[in-house]
Amino acid sequence: MAPALHLTLITLFITTTTAAAYTNHTVGGRDGWFFNPQTNKSATNYASWTADQTFNLGDYLIFNTNTNQTVVLTYNETTFRSCSIDNSSDSDTFQFVGQQGGEIGAPLTVPVPLTIVGPNYFFSDAFDGIQCENGLAFGINVSHGVGLPPNLNQPPPPPYVEPPSNADGSLTPPVTGNQPNGAGLYVGANVRGSVYGALITFYGIFALI
Repeated sequence: MAPALHLTLITLFITTTTAAAYTNHTVGGRDGWFFNPQTNKSATNYASWTADQTFNLGDYLIFNTNTNQTVVLTYNETTFRSCSIDNSSDSDTFQFVGQQGGEIGAPLTVPVPLTIVGPNYFFSDAFDGIQCENGLAFGINVSHGVGLPPNLNQPPPPPYVEPPSNADGSLTPPVTGNQPNGAGLYVGANVRGSVYGALITFYGIFALI
């Protein structure tokens, strides 16, 4: 009986440790991610908000905001200090958007996973960078922690390659003798799009847990 109890306790410890390994950080706490255009001030001091927190791979930053602000993540300090994404690279700067519905000031929650160790910079580039220049910006240092969870550690899908054309110029793979008529996988842009959609959906589900 004792060995079984010991195994149960170990399993419980591992489960609890894994569940507690990652943290959702609500940016700005109760103040959220907002900017007041009348006073030209951000809702809070975001540098102060980060001071007493530890950020690790696999954590999420939760931006409670609305469509009057943007959420930009960059690993490039020059881009961060410029408060603009105009000269940024697609490989080091990302603008997160949500379902805005075309309504000005519509509530919006933007979950951003931390996937790169080292300096991570966040800012709003709305109104030509005025929000960022007046406090809607902060930088954090991300530590390794326990590493990325499996759902954030997937390799990106391979680049799309145009399939070779048949003798008649068509792109549909020819039917071979060991396939029934019409069998086989159609290779096209939709396949790549479906992979991306599946990953985004999977990530989104994890972010809401």
